Amino acid sequence: MNNGQSSNMRRRILLAGLLILLSSFAFAQNVENQLMDAVALYNNRNFAQSRTLLQTLSKAAPDNDAVWYYLGLDEAMLGNADAAISHLRKAAELDPHNYWYKRRLADLYQAAGEDEMVIQMDESILAEFPDKTEVLYDLLGLYLKQQSYEKALRALDDIEKTAGPSEQATRTRYDILRQLSRDEEAIQALVDFNDQFTSPSILSMMGDYYLSEHKDSLSLACYDEALRTQSDYVPAILGRSEVFRLARRYPEYFAALDAFIDNGNVPVEAKGMYVGNVVRSLDPKLISLHRDGFDEVVDRLVTRHPSDTAALSTAGGYFYATGRLDKGVDCFTKAADLYPESLNQTVSCIQILMMAERWPEVRDRCIAAFDRFQELGFMEYLNSANYYLKDYDAVIRNCRYLIAREPRNMDLVKNCWSQIGDMHHLLGDSKSAYKAYDKALKIDPSYAPVLNNYAYYLSEEGRQLKKALSMSKKTIEAEPDNATYLDTYGWILHLLGKDKEAKPVFKHAMLYGGKDSAVQLDHYAEVLYALGEYDLAQVYWSQAKAKNTEGEIPDLDQRVAARLKAIGK
Repeated sequence: MNNGQSSNMRRRILLAGLLILLSSFAFAQNVENQLMDAVALYNNRNFAQSRTLLQTLSKAAPDNDAVWYYLGLDEAMLGNADAAISHLRKAAELDPHNYWYKRRLADLYQAAGEDEMVIQMDESILAEFPDKTEVLYDLLGLYLKQQSYEKALRALDDIEKTAGPSEQATRTRYDILRQLSRDEEAIQALVDFNDQFTSPSILSMMGDYYLSEHKDSLSLACYDEALRTQSDYVPAILGRSEVFRLARRYPEYFAALDAFIDNGNVPVEAKGMYVGNVVRSLDPKLISLHRDGFDEVVDRLVTRHPSDTAALSTAGGYFYATGRLDKGVDCFTKAADLYPESLNQTVSCIQILMMAERWPEVRDRCIAAFDRFQELGFMEYLNSANYYLKDYDAVIRNCRYLIAREPRNMDLVKNCWSQIGDMHHLLGDSKSAYKAYDKALKIDPSYAPVLNNYAYYLSEEGRQLKKALSMSKKTIEAEPDNATYLDTYGWILHLLGKDKEAKPVFKHAMLYGGKDSAVQLDHYAEVLYALGEYDLAQVYWSQAKAKNTEGEIPDLDQRVAARLKAIGK
């Protein structure tokens, strides 16, 4: 080969190499451009389009870790957790030293609830990136979740080496050590921190610890130091008051509470919550013994915040709990009148008026409330008020209004027909009562309250007893432990002369509240009398008489006397 041929050959080889190099460069440049396009789509939340482009790139450039990373992010955003984890694992395998690949993979494991995998990933990250405190915090949370307290303590040590001591870290260390029953180390952790950085929060925790150990002097000293640091620090104020309460130093306790109530930086809700919790948690006898002091605290709360619903509600609840219902009503009605637009205050006011049985006021407020809020519940309250006021016609009118207003609300409609039936019965109009009951049962043939009342009223009239028994049987099949339904069924059996069948029904009723009803006790006694079990009948009649204090059974005494006379007793 001459020199000319050799030179041509070298040029062809160089040209081929150059073409291969340029082709590779063009391919790499094309991958990078398409990757940038996919990332732009991802950033614009076009996850499906981004995924489609990246899926193509993953086949063309399977060793490109960034492709797999963003493909994993797309799958995560599209809700495909398994695919997302698979792709991010691939990215991390291709570039095992990339912090963000591992971090996002750990996030996916955490979202999937795979705590062990998160721990493995985070521990792996820390081995390579020991200065990443955010990973330490994540690990700390996971260790605490798994109750791996020794590991949590080591994580706290590492956090403090990197970030320095902090209140939060100290509180966490204290809680962990307490869980491990290492109480001396726990309190020492608080003491050590406070020696360096005086903190009302840490001092209050120290006070709480000493209080739990019945070290009142140490506890009080901590609270006092906390208050010297921050005079309005609420946990210290309340902790200090607890020292006095537990030591039965009530004058000092109430003085401490006065400071709490007067503290302008404490939300009224917090004041009300504390006073309410104290009242609910203490022995009523203790409150009664120191009622003047508790009264003064509650009055102070209302005087300090006369127009605040939290203060008024707290006071109302306190007076109700201590047997002064009228004062409680005054507080709730004041709150309702101050804020007529508040549904909660209106409801609370009506409910306490119902407890106080101030039915005319309940009626008037329910009418006004329904006009204002159009809430059907107020009509239910109104019906209760009219019932206790014996205005049965008003209950019927209200129910008919509700049926016309809400004809498609079948639960409401059947309940209204039930109430209409009850009211007609009280008005002595059985025919209209049964018509109303039939309409309710047409909506729901298994509606137990109507079936029971219908059956019982038929039994009172002594008619259609087999029909009554059939209806009553459905109620005890639905609610086998309902004493009222059992009484109706047992009484109808008695009227049909089936006293042996009736007896076990009444025995069952007695186990589930029947002994609280004079009527049910009387019915059971009648069944026992019919069976010739006179002594036992007499026992139950005695109990019935004791329960018949309001004359629910007007002829009870005379009837029992006649029954006993008939058997020579």
